[in-house]
Amino acid sequence: MIVLGIDPGTATTGYGVIRRKRVFKCLEYGTIQTDSALPVTKRLKIINNKLSKIIKKHRPEILVMEKVYFFKNSKTVIPVSQAEGVILLTAAKKNLPVYQVTPLQVKGVITGYGRATKKTVKKQVKKILNLKKLPKSDDAVDALAIALTYLLQKDLRVS
Repeated sequence: MIVLGIDPGTATTGYGVIRRKRVFKCLEYGTIQTDSALPVTKRLKIINNKLSKIIKKHRPEILVMEKVYFFKNSKTVIPVSQAEGVILLTAAKKNLPVYQVTPLQVKGVITGYGRATKKTVKKQVKKILNLKKLPKSDDAVDALAIALTYLLQKDLRVS
């Protein structure tokens, strides 16, 4: 099974692609960056185009996206929601099912503790995926954690 994890944002959207056969294998990770000087329509189009290419390249069976339901900064809620909308539309156009997880679920599944620190989550992602080094971008690490959450939850549901 191939899973595409997404950490949505208008400025930076993190993505991580993981394949699970007997073990987890990280196929690709990175970020989709958009320039804040561009109009929002062009920024959202960039997200759509780059995400479409990632989907075409890896052919994931599901897209798993962070569902953010609480914002500390009200200025970020609209841009993140716009990015989420474009991501959902891109998935729908590719007939790709979408599953959403909350940050609390990600931390709980990855570390066993829903209030774990980012550092602990990063350490576990590196360990589970047997990575030599972590991505530099927190958004890419978060996207890998999101994809892993789906796969690990799936294992828990089957057991």
